[in-house]
Amino acid sequence: MGSITGTMGCRSSVADRRSEKVIRAAILIQNWYRLTMARLEMRRRYSLSIFQSIEYADEQDQLQLSDFFTFMLDHCTPPDSVSHAFTSPSVSQVVDEAFDVQEFENKICVPDSYYGPRLSFPLTVEHANALLHAFRNEQLLHARYVLQLLYETKKVLKEMPNITHLSTSYSKEITVCGDLHGNLDDLLLIFYKNGLPSEQNCYVFNGDFVDRGKNSMEIIIILFAFLLIYPNYLHLNRGNHEDYILNLRYGFTKEVSKKYKDHGNQILFLLRDVFSWLPLATIIDSKVLILHGGISDTTDLDFLNALERSKDQVKERIPATRSTKHMATRNVAGKARRLSSSGSTEPSGSNLPPEPTPKEWKQILDILWSDPRSQNGCTPNKARGGGCYFGPDVTAELFRRYNLKLLIRSHEFKPEGYEISHNGKVITIFSASNYYEEGSNRGAYIKLNPELIPRFVQYQVSKYTLRHSLQDRVGTIESTALKFLREKICAHRSELTSAFAQYDPEGTGRISVNDWAAAMESVLQLNLPWRILRSQLALLSPDGKVDCMSCFGDLEIAQPVKEVQPALAETLCRYRKDLEIIFNIIDKDQSGLISLEEFSQTWKLFTSHLGITYSESLDKLVLSMDYNKDGYIDFNEFLEAFHVVHRLQKKVDS
Repeated sequence: MGSITGTMGCRSSVADRRSEKVIRAAILIQNWYRLTMARLEMRRRYSLSIFQSIEYADEQDQLQLSDFFTFMLDHCTPPDSVSHAFTSPSVSQVVDEAFDVQEFENKICVPDSYYGPRLSFPLTVEHANALLHAFRNEQLLHARYVLQLLYETKKVLKEMPNITHLSTSYSKEITVCGDLHGNLDDLLLIFYKNGLPSEQNCYVFNGDFVDRGKNSMEIIIILFAFLLIYPNYLHLNRGNHEDYILNLRYGFTKEVSKKYKDHGNQILFLLRDVFSWLPLATIIDSKVLILHGGISDTTDLDFLNALERSKDQVKERIPATRSTKHMATRNVAGKARRLSSSGSTEPSGSNLPPEPTPKEWKQILDILWSDPRSQNGCTPNKARGGGCYFGPDVTAELFRRYNLKLLIRSHEFKPEGYEISHNGKVITIFSASNYYEEGSNRGAYIKLNPELIPRFVQYQVSKYTLRHSLQDRVGTIESTALKFLREKICAHRSELTSAFAQYDPEGTGRISVNDWAAAMESVLQLNLPWRILRSQLALLSPDGKVDCMSCFGDLEIAQPVKEVQPALAETLCRYRKDLEIIFNIIDKDQSGLISLEEFSQTWKLFTSHLGITYSESLDKLVLSMDYNKDGYIDFNEFLEAFHVVHRLQKKVDS
C-alpha cells in the first residue's frame, strides 16, 4: 500500500512540475506578445504623430503666406479679370443668373464617342446610379454635364439657410459622415454598408469632401447629384478645404485641370461659387450641433445663422485665418477683394455688399478650423495657425446657452475613425480610411436614432491591407512617416546646424540627446517625441552623445546645376509648394511656362515677404534652365529639380 501511495505521489509531483513549466512558458509567450504589441503600438503612434504634425505645419505655412497670395493676385491679375485658375473670357456668363442649363448644351458639344453617363435635369435616382457605376469603372463625367450639375447645385444651395435644422421624426436614423478628402472608395463603401441616400435614409456630410485624395471631383459630383435628387434628405456642411486657395495647394485644382483640360477653368470658377453657398452647420432635433471644425468661447449660433454667405457675384464670405491685423480687406487698383477661408482674398466687383466685419470673420473662422482639447479654456490654435483650441468648459457653456446635448465635428484625423471627448459631449468623426498611408487608420460614420444615441460604424478599405501582417503594415506606415520627416529635416538643414552649434560651443559635432531634442523642436516646431525618434534619425557616438550631422546622413537636395549655392537650393526646396501656387497664379494661359522676368520679380517679392536675403545667383540659375533660350522656363521642371534625394534609395534605384 505504501509503495502504491509513493508511486502515485511521484507521478503527481512530475505532473505538477510539467504543469508549472507549461504555465511559465505561457507567461513568457504572453509577456513577449504584449511587449511586441506595445512596441508596434508605440511605432504606430509616433508615426501617426509625425504625419499629423507635418500636416498641421503645412497648413500653418499656408495660412502664414495667405496675405502674400493676396498680394500676388492683386499684382498679377489684370484689373478686368480674375486669375487664370478661376476664370476665362467666357466664364462670366457661367455664373450669370439668367444663364440657364440650355446654354451649356448650345455651347459645349458632347461627342458621339463619349460613352459615359448622360445627364438630364431634373436628375433621377437612375442618373445617380449611372454616375456610381461610371466612377467605379474610372470613367469621367463629360464637362458639359459637370457644369450643368454645378449650376443646378448652386441654385439649390442658395435657397438653404446657413444652419440646417433636421428632425429624426421624418426618418428612423440620420447618418453623419466626416472628412472624405477625395477617397472615393470610402464613399462607395459607406453607401454599400449603409445604403444610398433616400427619403428613408438621411445623410449629413460634414465638409472636406475634396483635396489630398485623387477622386475629389467624383465625390462632389455624387454628393451634388444626390443633393439635387433628395434636397431634404442629403445635407452638406462646408469644411475648411472647400476653399480655392487650399485647393491650389492640396491637389483639387490640379485634379480638375488634369481631368478637364478644355473646361477646367470654367469648372473651377463655378465650383468656387458653389462652395461659397454651402451651409455652415446642421442641427438635429434642436439638440445635436454638427459643424466641421469646432467652436470658441465667442461662438454665436444666432449670429452665424443671420450671416449672408454670398450675394449675386461669385464671392465667398468666409473669414481670414490670420490675426486681426490681417483681417482687413485690401483695395488695389479700385478693386475690392474678399478674404476666403484660407485667409486669401478674392477680386470682386463694385456691386458687392459691404465687407464682412471682424466679428463675422472670426465666427466662421472658429467653426471651420478649431479643435477640442481636454484642458479648460479657449486658446489660439497654434498648430494649424487658425481657429482655436476649446476646452470642456467652452462646450458646456455653449450647450447651456442653446440647450444642446451633443456636438459632432470632423476636421481631425483619428486612428479609429472617431473619438469621444469632453465627457461624451463632443464626437470627432473622420471618414477617410488609409488617410496617411495604406493601413494607417479606419474610417467611421455615425448613426443617430430618435433618442439621439450615437452608434459608430467603422470600416477600412482593404485592397491590400489584409494581405499583410500587422508588423508589415506598421512598418510601411513608419517608413513613410520617417521619410517625410527626414525630408523636412533636410529642408531646414541650415537652421538645424545653427541650432546644434548653440549647444556645441567647442565645435565637437556632438551634443547630448536632450540638447539635440531641444534643437530639433526649436527649429521644426512639430511637437514630436524627439528622444524616442532619435534612434531612427541620428547616430550616437561612443560617449553617448548625438552625432549632429548624422541626421542628414542619407539626404541631399537635388541641384540641377553645380553652381547653385546649397543655401539657395535649400530655400527653393522648402518653399516648393508655395512657389507652385504662385507660379500658377502668374501662368495665366496655363502653358506651364513663365518668363524669366516674371520669375525674377516674383522671387524678389517672395523673399522680401519672408525676410529671406535675395540672392542674385537665382537669376543665373534661371538663365541656365532656359534650355532653348526663348526667355521662358517650365516652372514645373524647375520646382521638380529641387527636391530631397535619399542617397540610399538613389543607390538602390541605380
